[in-house]
Amino acid sequence: MDLDTLRGIFTGLALVAFIGVWIWAWSGKRKRSFDEAANLPFADDNIDQHSKGVSHDCQ
Repeated sequence: MDLDTLRGIFTGLALVAFIGVWIWAWSGKRKRSFDEAANLPFADDNIDQHSKGVSHDCQ
């Protein structure tokens, strides 16, 4: 087995892994959790600011 054969096997395995991840990411079972993760930046910022001690009081 020479180096080119090993490179070909590795490329084939990488392609199979890529297709597996692609199928996992686009499956309907994952849609709800991905939608929730996509909306995390729009979550309530008050919780994060209170934990840092930031006050919204204008004095």
